[in-house]
Amino acid sequence: MERLTERRTAIDWFWRIVLIVWSLTILFPLAWVLYESLKTNQEFFQNVWAFPETLKWSNYKTAWDKYNLGGAMLNTLYYVGVSLVLGTFLTTLNAYALTRMEFKGRKLVWGVIMLSLFLPGINALIPQYVLMRDLHLTNSLTGLIILDSFGESVFFLMLLGGFMQSLPKELEESGTMDGASLFQVFGRIIVPLAMPGIVTVAIFKFLGLYNNFLGPFIYLSDPKKYTIGVNMYQADQMMQYTADWVTMFAGVMIAMVPSVLMYVFCQRWIMEGATMGAVKG
Repeated sequence: MERLTERRTAIDWFWRIVLIVWSLTILFPLAWVLYESLKTNQEFFQNVWAFPETLKWSNYKTAWDKYNLGGAMLNTLYYVGVSLVLGTFLTTLNAYALTRMEFKGRKLVWGVIMLSLFLPGINALIPQYVLMRDLHLTNSLTGLIILDSFGESVFFLMLLGGFMQSLPKELEESGTMDGASLFQVFGRIIVPLAMPGIVTVAIFKFLGLYNNFLGPFIYLSDPKKYTIGVNMYQADQMMQYTADWVTMFAGVMIAMVPSVLMYVFCQRWIMEGATMGAVKG
């Protein structure tokens, strides 16, 4: 019994150490970029590991003005906000149709969708671009919104569909018997009960859209329409001519704020929704 207790204690300490090391691999780069953004360029090139003698908060104002972060942030919020609302709504509709409605060929459609999970998405890049070009949707934030909203993610559909499958069928039947239409059953019964799963999908969608680089980089050519990711990429390309690294680090910190805040304040909903969907599905 004592040996078993000692073994469990050793395992517990092992996982604690793993968790601490894993946390440091995430927090240390963030902390390094933060204190580098508060240096002067001279201090940065003298010693990249030393702390700044005086905190240069003015670097953040310089980055905001120099890289037009205000305009890029507005573009990003427009792109992410509209895509998030429309995309989450469509994912909820699709998950409901494929898991709660009975129609001929439903299992075949669901199987084909699940099969696409194993196909590399990069294969669709060229025909997708040709389609966007022919529809005159390139170099447009609205076109990018349409692409990301109607381009269903199999992972999100599977996550929310598994959650909806666990809901009792009797609830829909009782609503139908009371005279509720299909959309009333969906809006008043299914959506409220599936809200933990919907919130989880919405949070993951937000992080994916905000950090999306490839789509805006390919389809946007006007610098005034750049999202924050493409904008910071262009700032990085400028470093080979200016070497103003501390200003770029300040820009990186500004660009990270929305996603970090989303993770800090919504991690409870992420874990709760993912766990409930996994257990119930």
